[in-house]
Amino acid sequence: MDTMEGKMNTQKADPKPEENKVSSVKIKVLFFARARDLTSLTEMPLEVPSGSSAHDCLNDLVARFPGLEEIRECMVLALNEEYTTESTIVKEQDELAIIPPISGG
Repeated sequence: MDTMEGKMNTQKADPKPEENKVSSVKIKVLFFARARDLTSLTEMPLEVPSGSSAHDCLNDLVARFPGLEEIRECMVLALNEEYTTESTIVKEQDELAIIPPISGG
């Protein structure tokens, strides 16, 4: 019986470390044009909770760089080089690009 109890205790303890491993994801954020000007960065790593959307990432970025609020309503997002929406869930090692409107002549 001692052996069976030992197995039960081990099984209960093992899932916790695995849960901690997937509790966050690391992505790379790229800043273009005005977004680059407002942040003074071309790219940065960002760690967000697992299951976060692009919208959640933007909220985090605006909190860090309040100037981004200026372009938030008119920017376009790309995830892994494809246009996306704010509802898209980001995954480990994704690349999120912040693309503000660009004018020229």
